[in-house]
Amino acid sequence: MSLRRGASAVAVLALAACASGTPGAAPGAISTQRIAEIVASPDRSAADRTNDQRRKPEQMLAFIGIRPGITALDVSAGGGYTTELLARAIGPTGTVYGQRPPPRDPSRPATPPAQPEGESRPGIAAAAPARNPAGPVAERDAKLRAAGVAAAPMIPVSQPFESPVPAAVADARLDLVTLMFNYHDMGHLGVDRAQMDRAIYRALKPGGVFVIADHAGRPGTGISESGTLHRIEESFLRREVEAAGFRLAEEGMFLRNPNDPRDRNTPDPPQPKDEFVLKFVKP
Repeated sequence: MSLRRGASAVAVLALAACASGTPGAAPGAISTQRIAEIVASPDRSAADRTNDQRRKPEQMLAFIGIRPGITALDVSAGGGYTTELLARAIGPTGTVYGQRPPPRDPSRPATPPAQPEGESRPGIAAAAPARNPAGPVAERDAKLRAAGVAAAPMIPVSQPFESPVPAAVADARLDLVTLMFNYHDMGHLGVDRAQMDRAIYRALKPGGVFVIADHAGRPGTGISESGTLHRIEESFLRREVEAAGFRLAEEGMFLRNPNDPRDRNTPDPPQPKDEFVLKFVKP
């Protein structure tokens, strides 16, 4: 894949390399030494350390180019793995929001999501059980506060994917948005992805960064295998995100696996999935 960068993006990345010594990092980004210290923090959970083996957090944090004190949003935060890493890296002068969709009302019958036009949907995921909307993001925040870790406050956000940004930062107040390995799920969940991407674009400051990582699908599959193989075609995702106004600034290669045939959810023979990481910038 060719890497497209506008002149401004090239200038930003060049200045970043001079300032931090980390290729692709933003000016003032934390150092690779500091990133290594964060990942090695003895108070991180065993589950997160196991997840590190696949997610390569040192390379990911360096690729993102996190600066202390920024305001970030982790979309589809799930168990809060990425949210906590961002909070530790950003530090106590910043803020991190962790978004998850609101819990389903158990009194209402589950109904299939509307199918976006032009998509095939091989199957419909089972409805999620009711849960505490604060969830693991709030739990992680409390644990870090109790342990005295100098991390950014983690604020749980219970809002739909179509409007994932809290009102307080919805208009050009964010420096960074991440969406890790779940953009593909928006397909079989029936999410209006164009609306979601526009909301994220509006919430970022000019020069703000949107980092997306996901499982690579085969050419021509688009998002049609989101509910089966849990993959998405990289070029398809790029077109959708760029349609909202974003420009691709950089591609991370540290999770790529060219030997993955990409024709099943779990590669055979067993091996890491081929995964792409894309950094988009709001001009």
